[in-house]
This record gives sequence, structure tokens and C-alpha cells, in this order.
Amino acid sequence: MADAPLAALDAPPASKERLRLWIRLLRASRIVENELQGRLKREFETTLPRFDVMAALNRTPDGMLMSDLSRTLLVSNGNVTGIVDRLVNDGFVARTRRDGDRRTSIVTLTEQGAEAFRSMAAAHEGWIDELLGGVGEQDARRLSTMLKTFRSNWEDEH
Repeated sequence: MADAPLAALDAPPASKERLRLWIRLLRASRIVENELQGRLKREFETTLPRFDVMAALNRTPDGMLMSDLSRTLLVSNGNVTGIVDRLVNDGFVARTRRDGDRRTSIVTLTEQGAEAFRSMAAAHEGWIDELLGGVGEQDARRLSTMLKTFRSNWEDEH
């Protein structure tokens, strides 16, 4: 141990660095999420979960089964059902029965919902650009790639 560089002796173990990373990721995520939540409420009188449902449906123009929507958003079927019910009442989403199966329905954005989502998505992108403006394009790409790799590795294990 006497031959080990002094800096290596003072450095925290990798597990401590990973713990710090997790705390920083969580903190940054919460700060950005809280800010987005407030802006969506002020500007569009909506919530982040409603925005997330509309975003998922916007990516799937042919619609999604409720179970696929909940799996995509990583939330329970009950949570998605409540959000979709309110979006249907507001005219942003349509729910249609799947052929031959009365228990399942396909959810799609309505024309009104697609138009509202386009406005929200443009504002959302601008807000993210502002909130993460201190992160350079190359760093953002690198970190995004690292997180995608982490997610892929983790999902393969579970």
C-alpha cells in the first residue's frame, strides 16, 4: 500500500461516487420537473402527467392500448385511466373499443388534442433548452448516451 499514489488513497470508493451521482441526478431531475410542472400549470392549465400521456399518444398516431400507455409511462393502469378520463372529458383524447374485445380500448389524440399538444411541446422544448442551457450540445449528447446505455443494461437484467 505504500507504493499507491497519494491521490488514490484520498479518493472516495467508486460506490460513493455513484451514490453522489445518483443524488445529483435525482436532485437535478426534481428541480427541472418542479419548474416544468409550474410552467405547464401557469401557461396551459395542465399537469406534467397529462402532458406525458399526450406526448406518448402523439408519438403513436394510430393510438395505444391503455396497458401499453401505462407501461410506456411506467405508471399504474389506474393512474393512466384517471388521466385519460379527464383528457377525454376535455376533448383532447378519444377512447375507442378494440374490435371484438369490449374490455380493451385504444386511446388516440383528437385533432384538438394534437393541436394543444403541439403548442405545449414547443413551449416545453424551449423551457428545457433554457433550464439546461449550461450544458453544451456535446456534453448533452454524451450524457444522454451514457444514460441510455445504463437503462439498456439495467432493463436487460430485470
